[in-house]
Amino acid sequence: MRTILALDQGTTSSRAVLFDEEGRILAGAQREIRQIYPQPGWVEHDPRELWESQRDTAREALEKADVGAEDVLAAGIANQRETTLVWDRQTGEPLYNAIVWQDRRTAALCEQLRASGVEETVRARTGLVLDPYFSATKLAWILDHIPGARERGERGELAFGTVDTWLVWNLSQSKVHVTDPSNASRTLLFDIHAGDWDAELLRIFRVPRAMLPDVLSSSHVVGMIAPEMLGAPVPIAGIAGDQQAALFGQGCHRAGMAKNTYGTGCFMLLHTGAEARASTHGLLTTACAQTGRSRDSRDVAKEYALEGSVFVGGAVVQWLRDELGFFRSAHEIEALAATVPDNGGVYVVPAFAGLGAPHWDPFARGAIVGLTRGSNRAHIARAAIEAIAFQSADLLEAMQNDAGAPLTELRVDGGAAANDLLMQFQADLLGVPVLRPRVLESTALGAAHLAGLAIGLWNTPEDMAAQRQIEHRFTPQIGRWDAIERTARWREAVRRSLKWEEPT
Repeated sequence: MRTILALDQGTTSSRAVLFDEEGRILAGAQREIRQIYPQPGWVEHDPRELWESQRDTAREALEKADVGAEDVLAAGIANQRETTLVWDRQTGEPLYNAIVWQDRRTAALCEQLRASGVEETVRARTGLVLDPYFSATKLAWILDHIPGARERGERGELAFGTVDTWLVWNLSQSKVHVTDPSNASRTLLFDIHAGDWDAELLRIFRVPRAMLPDVLSSSHVVGMIAPEMLGAPVPIAGIAGDQQAALFGQGCHRAGMAKNTYGTGCFMLLHTGAEARASTHGLLTTACAQTGRSRDSRDVAKEYALEGSVFVGGAVVQWLRDELGFFRSAHEIEALAATVPDNGGVYVVPAFAGLGAPHWDPFARGAIVGLTRGSNRAHIARAAIEAIAFQSADLLEAMQNDAGAPLTELRVDGGAAANDLLMQFQADLLGVPVLRPRVLESTALGAAHLAGLAIGLWNTPEDMAAQRQIEHRFTPQIGRWDAIERTARWREAVRRSLKWEEPT
């Protein structure tokens, strides 16, 4: 049996999925990741838990499929992006917890940098905005707050990485320190046009060059999983940030194709081909997963996408479950929401970690508006589901304005895409069909496709796209004027959540 192993390290869980050469799932395993909240607005992960849970789920998936590691042709990695780690090159010990992409502790630093006049330089070179979301200010915080870290970093004693880099380092037993353009492009340190780390950006964020990993193609054999990990050596042949991996897994290989992933957050990407198109509507320009074969880090960033990010998507369902006790399982929300015909005038703005595109307000905070004496749990649950769709609709409108052309369909994936009520409401708001694939694990599938392409299991992206099957097509069922009115009420609710906190 010829198989590909996908390692999907996400914000709330680590997953391993084993695929056959037809792109079918043979087995999978998943473990939740503990969320650490040292202070309001701070979010961390235990670095050891990240890689050990990923190793353990890989072992479990192989065992479930009754497949030995010797039958795994290659492994691909998809990962939560921007999350920042620093570790000792000699011992492999982390200096601090992983600072998660949702963490807002560097909001004030971003304001200071913006006031210093560097924002245009940063935007022009990275395609990103100055926001705590990205890695650079998180890395600077670690260097400034851990005694001796900056000096050790400058001497080359410390290594920096996003989660993909940390996984490869540990799975290869400290032999490989690499990343790919899709992850590098989320750090605020990488020039997406040159395809390399940028000296001026390193100066702005005060980051030593000696800490950074090599940048290689997303579809390339970068090293080996040590035989002690799974029972036999396995080539690591694919790396991509989770959203670019999902874009690849959804078969969006050409300009004009778009997907939205409904996970902890929501992430909509529109492929723009070889053009790094600048946004005038609050979106990001980012590198796609690169399938070039060159080992020259300056020659791999050749495909780009526009991206919009919703910080709290499916996480609002977890909040209702864990913090408010609305239900025991996240899957129960659809049944609860369906007990009422509409939201009863209630709107939930889940700005728990500020708002991403198109607002980019780190000081926004969550709000529930429109409550009356007759409002109940079902109305709030339905409003929470609708909030995911409203935020995504805001992204698509900005994306269409930047692209200058309407989209004809939206491809969807992620755990929350299994929610029929959410998908139907999304189609209603957008006024275009929403296509849900039979395999919702598009992120893991994208990682597997990148790895399989690198070793020749598949010859072209078109070979993989031909395997894709649609499970359901949701078409709009309300009029455009109704959708416009609902969106207007949503935006009024958002307006009331903006700038709730003050910079400190």
